[in-house]
Amino acid sequence: MKEEQKLFEDFKPVATEEWIEKITKDLKGADFNKKMIWKTNEGFDVMPFYREENLEGLNHLDTLPGEFPFVRGGKQENNTWFIRQNIEIKDYTAANRKALDILMKGVDSLGFIISDAETITPRNLETLLAGIYTESIELNFRSEGKARELVQYLVTLLQSRESDLSAVRGAVEADPIGRLMVNGKLCVPVSDGLDYLAELVKDSKPLPGMRVVQVNASNFCNAGADIVTELALGLSLGNEYLAQLTKRNIDVSLAAAKTGFSFGIGSNYFMEIAKLRAARLLWALIVKRYEPDNKLACRMNILSVTSEWNKTVYDAYVNMLRTQTEAMSAALGGADSLVVSPFNSHFTTPDEFSERIARNQQLLLREEAHFNKVIDPAAGSWYIENLTHMIADKAWKLFLEIEDRGGFLKSLQEGVIQQMVETIASKRRDDIARRREVMVGSNQYPNYSEKIPVRAERERIFSREGMPEQLEVKPLKLFRGAEEFEKLRLAAEEREEQPSVFILAAGNPAMRMARAQFTSNFFACGGYKIIDKGAFKSIEEGARAAVESKAPIVVICSSDEEYAELAPVAFDIIGRESLFVVAGAPDCMEDLKKRGIEHFISIRSNLLDTLREFHKLVGVEI
Repeated sequence: MKEEQKLFEDFKPVATEEWIEKITKDLKGADFNKKMIWKTNEGFDVMPFYREENLEGLNHLDTLPGEFPFVRGGKQENNTWFIRQNIEIKDYTAANRKALDILMKGVDSLGFIISDAETITPRNLETLLAGIYTESIELNFRSEGKARELVQYLVTLLQSRESDLSAVRGAVEADPIGRLMVNGKLCVPVSDGLDYLAELVKDSKPLPGMRVVQVNASNFCNAGADIVTELALGLSLGNEYLAQLTKRNIDVSLAAAKTGFSFGIGSNYFMEIAKLRAARLLWALIVKRYEPDNKLACRMNILSVTSEWNKTVYDAYVNMLRTQTEAMSAALGGADSLVVSPFNSHFTTPDEFSERIARNQQLLLREEAHFNKVIDPAAGSWYIENLTHMIADKAWKLFLEIEDRGGFLKSLQEGVIQQMVETIASKRRDDIARRREVMVGSNQYPNYSEKIPVRAERERIFSREGMPEQLEVKPLKLFRGAEEFEKLRLAAEEREEQPSVFILAAGNPAMRMARAQFTSNFFACGGYKIIDKGAFKSIEEGARAAVESKAPIVVICSSDEEYAELAPVAFDIIGRESLFVVAGAPDCMEDLKKRGIEHFISIRSNLLDTLREFHKLVGVEI
């Protein structure tokens, strides 16, 4: 039998410099840095490829899953996670009925959202949990008050059932500083709220698997923050709670065990995987500095929630694609539990169909794609390991900057936190307005014939406007990236007669077709009806057809070279009957302006501002 041969021993290693030289040659003179290096919103450069040598100096690579600093997760047997579905409680009997139903459909984590804290009573809690075997699922509660009473009633109820309290897992989610940040004020002084939180931690001791401090870092995500800022601010808020609780004589191991994190998950697939890995790494280092009794106290518990920021009202089924990649990132990143929001939850009350799809998105990943079988599948990936390091490094520096300012609470009271998020959100808004960041169905590729869904509820669609009086801090504004475009489109749709745009296509076939498509997309994003009759035999024929259409806006679509001749002819025929627009930014623009042509649209236009201006000109009130 022949001696075993090594398949690649005849191939000499290829150095990184040789790869770059080859790529540069293929670029035919184009700048490698501009063409191939991805400059992220978070402020670091991502190379087009990574190699084993790029792992040198990364300290976390020699640990196993379940080992400090938990970058590879806290699970050692599998990668399973809790599939959570939230239930808004209006009637406790109905909520119980729904809980029992969805538990039979694959859910193993219940999130009860209690809007009226005054309804929290022992009898209502008993009604809510009737028939539910609490030791086999994750049980979560969120209310706007009476968290201590809820914990006390829960302990009493479970003891009366002779349940194993040590086996009960979940959370009674309290986040007083987070509520202060979002609402601008608390119903009590902040110090009293933190005193209450410390007592809540003590009350929950009989339920060791029940967390009571929930750091809602997802708020930063849904306010437009990038991945690094969300992570850094979430860690800073978590550290604030540790500091405040230990000041109140709560043992750090208990405080850390009672703390959980909620992170938003966006569509930046690999970056979101790396974010969760970096989050566990940094939280472990933070808790370690408090010198807990054991390193297990340093393990972070993560609830991932699909982002609201990138969801749209129009072309809403695309939201299913968005939440699917987000769920994949959360699972591969090692989330402990996951909420996939129904695709229509931000504009209407979710129905049975949308809730079933949201559940099944997770069930497919767990039961059919087997995402629960491999622990930390990203480990060893040169690309993701480097992303993990870069995110962790930049987030840590930002975390230390906040700590140098006196911590999260002080920075929030001084407006520093809000300014950090607003600066990033403002840039992202501008990127969306200019279509540098694409939101399918809203600022790009709109469905021309689509109307806003019949069941849409305006109070769900748009973020709160204005501020209540007597605020303690400036609130962090939560909003969706597509909101401003949706306002424009809805305003146009709600008019008795929907405004229209006439496409006057003439001249060079390739350019007129390309610019007609560009124009159609451009104005359809604002809710305009598109009238496109194809190319005309002559510019005069097209101009007369435009006048007959009585469209308030006419856009000529041709080549830059032909505009100097065609645009004045069309403009003279149409006159002031309609707003005359040129699609493009031709060299003859200044000459055309001298002829009275004022409006031009191009890929360099700020789409949002331009549509607002046209709305104003044609009388559409926003």
